[in-house]
Amino acid sequence: MFSLSENDLKKKILGCGDGPACFNAEMSKSYGNVISVDPLYQFNTEQIYSRINEVYPQVMDQVSTNKGDYVWKNIASVEELGKVRMDAMKTFLSDYGEGRKSGRYINASLPTLPFEDVEFDLALCSHYLFLYSEHVDQEQHILSMKELCRVANEVRVYPLLTIGNNQQSHHLEPVIKKLESDGINVSLVSVEYEFQKGATEMLVAKNV
Repeated sequence: MFSLSENDLKKKILGCGDGPACFNAEMSKSYGNVISVDPLYQFNTEQIYSRINEVYPQVMDQVSTNKGDYVWKNIASVEELGKVRMDAMKTFLSDYGEGRKSGRYINASLPTLPFEDVEFDLALCSHYLFLYSEHVDQEQHILSMKELCRVANEVRVYPLLTIGNNQQSHHLEPVIKKLESDGINVSLVSVEYEFQKGATEMLVAKNV
């Protein structure tokens, strides 16, 4: 979803709003240069596992109800999606305890991050900004994007559609205008990944 090249994977990467995903765990086995932040990381492994078991059936029911909002190509069914997601969360949980101790998983959230200016080469934010535009207002989007651009040379955000109606977020244009007025180079870049129907672009912001 972020069109990451082999060169990208060797950079110092910040994953923002990563939740119980396996990206950090898998990357750390081969490249070892990823920091993930999420308010979920205030909890220990057992607490997160309990929360996953509580929320997981509800999430799968929602996906099943809104099945027409997704492209069932690489993942053929709701059942297969459930297995893929649960396998990813198991990989995360097996890594989380050690990763939390070593500082790879940090309890933090946008729009305020505990990092120095340009501490990262690349910041990635998936399935938070723009997706939840009805819950995260325009000011929070702008502050969050400015913060990501503060801590990283390049920022990539995906998807740019809101959940529920698969329409481009009404926050996207104001965010782009504000970043550009601050001297940040912003572009919309096509990606090969598509699961949410119509979500075929990411926002790329680079410090000039």
